[in-house]
Amino acid sequence: MQGVLTGFTVIATVIAVGYVIGRRGYLGQDGRTVLTRLAFNVATPALLFTMLAGADLSVVLSGRLLVTAVAMAATAGIFAVVARFLLRWRADRITIGALCSSYVNAGNLGIPIAVYVLGDASLVAPVLLLQQIVVTPLALTVLDLSRPGEPVSAARRLTTPLRNPMAIGSLAGVAVAASGLTLPGPLVEPLVLIGNMSVPAVLLAFGISLYGGERPGRGEDRGALHLSVALKSLVQPAVAWAVGAGLFGLRGEALLDVVVIAALPAAQNLFTYAAHYRVAERFARESVLLSTLLAVPVLFTVAALLGP
Repeated sequence: MQGVLTGFTVIATVIAVGYVIGRRGYLGQDGRTVLTRLAFNVATPALLFTMLAGADLSVVLSGRLLVTAVAMAATAGIFAVVARFLLRWRADRITIGALCSSYVNAGNLGIPIAVYVLGDASLVAPVLLLQQIVVTPLALTVLDLSRPGEPVSAARRLTTPLRNPMAIGSLAGVAVAASGLTLPGPLVEPLVLIGNMSVPAVLLAFGISLYGGERPGRGEDRGALHLSVALKSLVQPAVAWAVGAGLFGLRGEALLDVVVIAALPAAQNLFTYAAHYRVAERFARESVLLSTLLAVPVLFTVAALLGP
């Protein structure tokens, strides 16, 4: 239980500082934009590179990760179908909505919860790798190709991930890990220092965005918002439990691991994506906020029902 409280306290504190910054105007009118650009183009790519360059890629093949992948695909798919055929959303808005319905906060919240609730920080490594190696490059490619402008050629479509800073950071990190190379300290340490700005920048920008905004769930997309939050907070852990116990025969700590990871809220960097591409910004902000608030009772319930 301590991990749940620790993780949420850290996040809430930094977001609150961002809110005060926005309220006081310490960074001016463009403060949030500058922090978003810093996170998207510089800090987060550096963080992804350093994290993945030293990762054990064999963890991607774990059976538990397959349960997590199925749960993520199920909730993202449900939202995408509803948004496409009932709401008539465009591809870029569907992408942000599907991410908010499935993409878990495995980094700055998942790690402390894994340490204090599950007893092993490495348990979030597979989902971190899945999201950064597969989900993020695909989603950002769709967002890049959905930008208004001239028709996109086939060559440009194929090379889109190679021009996106976060996709470049992820793929370069994977390439280093696959090669088995150990990078020299003078090269890695500056990147680590820059990457350490990523999470604070994202959380501060998120906090700034909360100042002056309306109460969550009152916009024109409130129906889609409620669907996204319900899918992320309730359906995804339920699917993980059903698939893990029913199809893979997981029991005890193994089942608890996959359900807790699925119950993590939507990641704050999804707001960074929405803000960078100027797509569904309010939707992303409110979905992340509501799923984070709802994750507190959900995680406590999961730990009480499935914990030792």
